[in-house]
Amino acid sequence: MIVPAVRAKLIFFILAFAIFNVPAGPAQENPAAEAPAAATEAGAQPTAPALLDSRVTATQDRARLVLDLTTPTEFAVYTAADPMRVIVELRGQAGDGGQDNQPAGDGLVTAYSVEAPGGERVRVTLSLAGPAQVQQSYILDAFEDQPARLVIDLVPDTAENFAANMRGAEPAVEQAEQEVPPAELDGAQTAPGETATAIDSVRPLVIIDPGHGGVDGGARATNGLEEKTIVLAFALKLQNLLVETGRFDVALTRDTDTFLTLSERVALARQNQADLFISLHADSFDQQDVRGASIYTRGDLATSDLDRVLAENENRVDLIAGFSPPEDEGAIDVLVDFLARETRRQSYLAGQALIEQLEPSVQLRRFPLRQADFFVLNSPDIPSVLIELGFLSNSDDTANLTTDAWLDRVAAALARGVAVYFDGRY
Repeated sequence: MIVPAVRAKLIFFILAFAIFNVPAGPAQENPAAEAPAAATEAGAQPTAPALLDSRVTATQDRARLVLDLTTPTEFAVYTAADPMRVIVELRGQAGDGGQDNQPAGDGLVTAYSVEAPGGERVRVTLSLAGPAQVQQSYILDAFEDQPARLVIDLVPDTAENFAANMRGAEPAVEQAEQEVPPAELDGAQTAPGETATAIDSVRPLVIIDPGHGGVDGGARATNGLEEKTIVLAFALKLQNLLVETGRFDVALTRDTDTFLTLSERVALARQNQADLFISLHADSFDQQDVRGASIYTRGDLATSDLDRVLAENENRVDLIAGFSPPEDEGAIDVLVDFLARETRRQSYLAGQALIEQLEPSVQLRRFPLRQADFFVLNSPDIPSVLIELGFLSNSDDTANLTTDAWLDRVAAALARGVAVYFDGRY
């Protein structure tokens, strides 16, 4: 056990800190990425990726562009003025170029257009309601029935920063209709957990709680795989990504196959004044067609009967080792009640940020941000979320939970979500 000196408030306990990088698994082979190289070696010119679909969602606080592609591609993003806009260029082929589109929602982006200026280029122009900057940009490989995707997230910016970051000298207003020269496609992506708005003066403490362990194996797949094993391996993967950003102190409630009561897990987060508590699970249900990831925040009334059943099952696990959740003693005074309300609000914002990053990456349950009375979400002073990675009762989810490419995809999305949450919080 290692306790970082930068967190003097941490006490000695079984919580294992990761200040050393966890070794990454072997790189996954990507047949789609190898195909162009093979074609070039054979003397044929590689085919430029095709743009399958485009969509923009926008609010006052952020906007997202998602481009569905046949294969990953190179891209560039830059800003321009008169009028203010963000321009995305990529190597590819567009079907119906030049059509204007309206974003879903109102706010940062007022309209966008897709055009094909030629030379196997696609240009997407986002018209802005005010100055904005690219918070993060990344490419997703195709997976299952989802195509490859380019995702660009925008957040508001100051007029000074926007002007300073514009690409080159802008043409005069009367020449604004002239063609914008093509950009160098450098494909500069942000790493998982890194954003353009990151502020690293304070390193928040994120506690990751792999559910179950020891005598409590949790859910079990038909092939005998146990939930406790899956979530521990995934917790180490997520821990590694967050540590690599240099933005967070990251700790696990358990880093071996040991049993902790639910109250012990919550106590560890509270004793160490965690800034965010993430509990990881992969449950099961008697309906085998139920599948997909979801995120829970604290709620006295469950979103659905399934949510109620899952919460009851998780809250019952302490009985395995002869423990039960402690009785609530005394009434909560006004100050504590106010603190609990703010904690619930922050928990919801954290869950929302995580869902927004998971959405383009993996299949989610319908209405993926849910509420239920999970005991580990009861802390009145620690923002807490419980992540259901999938269902071991579903064969497709089980296959994903044992596939490195899928696990890497989800871990990267959650790392981005954690960063986005803290970008908005501090």
